[in-house]
Amino acid sequence: MNDFTKNIAQALFNPDKINDLLRKELQQAVNNLLEAELTAFLGYDPYARNGWNTGNSRNGAYFRKVDTQFGPIEVQVPRDRNGQFHQHTLPDYKQHSDVLESTIIKLYSKGVTTREIADLIEKMYGSHYSPAQVSNISKQMLPKVEAYHKRKLSDKFFCVYLDATYLPLRRESNG
Repeated sequence: MNDFTKNIAQALFNPDKINDLLRKELQQAVNNLLEAELTAFLGYDPYARNGWNTGNSRNGAYFRKVDTQFGPIEVQVPRDRNGQFHQHTLPDYKQHSDVLESTIIKLYSKGVTTREIADLIEKMYGSHYSPAQVSNISKQMLPKVEAYHKRKLSDKFFCVYLDATYLPLRRESNG
C-alpha cells in the first residue's frame, strides 16, 4: 500500500478528514502540474546542466489561493526569468473553481427559478448570488442550448422521444 492509499483508508473511518486529505492531495497535484508545465516550457529539468546559459531560467514562484469544493488551496505558480512563461492549468484571475457556476447552470436547466437558485446556493455554500447574477451565469448556456435545438439528427436515430407539459389556457364551460 502506498501513502495515499493508507491515508484514504484512515480518512474513510473519519469523514471529517476526507475533505482535508483530498484538499491536500489536490494542492500537491496542481503544484506538481504547474512545475511540470514550466519544465516543459523551458526544455530542461530543475538544476540540469543543459539549462545553464540558455538565456531563460526559473525565477521562483508567486502564491495564489484558489477556493475548491474541498476547501481553499494555496498554489505556487512558477515564474521564468524572462517573464515569457504563461501557465494554462489554472484560469487567470479566478480565485474559485466553477463548481457553483456549474451547479447554477444545472439547476436552471431543470427549471428552478433564479430566486430559488440564489437561496439554495446561499444556504448550501454560504456564497451570496443575487437573482441577476444567477441569470447572467445561466445566460452563458443559451448559445449551447440553441445550437443543440438546431442540430440535425443523425440517421441512426429511429425514434425521438419528446417530453412536454400541457397547460390548458382556457377553461371550457359546460353549459
